[in-house]
Amino acid sequence: MKIRIKNSLIFSSLVLVLVVFIGFVEKKDSERTLSGMEVRVKGIADVYFVNEKDILKALQTEFPLLQPGISMKEVDLNKIEKKVETHPFVRKAEVFADLKGQVMIEIAQHIPMARIVRPNAADGYISTEGRILPTSPQYTTRVMTLGGTYAESLLKLEDITESHSDLMELIRFIYRDEFWRAQVAGMDISKKSDIRLHQQVGKQVIEFGDAKDIQDKFKKINLFYEEILPKKGWNTYSRVNVKYKGQIVCE
Repeated sequence: MKIRIKNSLIFSSLVLVLVVFIGFVEKKDSERTLSGMEVRVKGIADVYFVNEKDILKALQTEFPLLQPGISMKEVDLNKIEKKVETHPFVRKAEVFADLKGQVMIEIAQHIPMARIVRPNAADGYISTEGRILPTSPQYTTRVMTLGGTYAESLLKLEDITESHSDLMELIRFIYRDEFWRAQVAGMDISKKSDIRLHQQVGKQVIEFGDAKDIQDKFKKINLFYEEILPKKGWNTYSRVNVKYKGQIVCE
């Protein structure tokens, strides 16, 4: 009986302490005010499309009352997060506040892996996730270029991951391979089945065909570099066709 009473008293005391602690925390939380905001953009080499100052300026325009000194109850972290994610180059934003009332905004950027170029209109980027992104008047990055009627039509879309999966696979293959990423300067795509590669080194236009059998075609291009060019010389051919299975046609 005494043990039960003792356990009951201990339990009641713990509950009381917990209630007092929760009340203290809630009181402290209600007294917190906004002390400031800090933006952190996760760094990626040669990708600077999201500027911390631009993000803060956009938030101040959207939420003019978001000034140091206001109660944290008035700060809607979810709305801030959604606003930050409207930036075309923000892939994901996480917004949280510390115990001192400092709002932290952590940003992950979209990474461009190809640039679609147009002679008479604005260019655009294709991200590693297949998103179509605008260019920036402030920053640019060195990536493979895509030109031609078919390539230009991609700028009408928001995402090409599913609708142009073969082309995405080809772009990703080049982007992820250190050698091909350095060697392939651009693609000319007049139509879906007519892709031509332009090289950084070498004047030959490589007729690739459609974006299928990617690895086999690049094996043939590699064979051209390793066995044909050393024997014939870099300036012998102006066109290399690898679109047909089991063949390399050099002209």
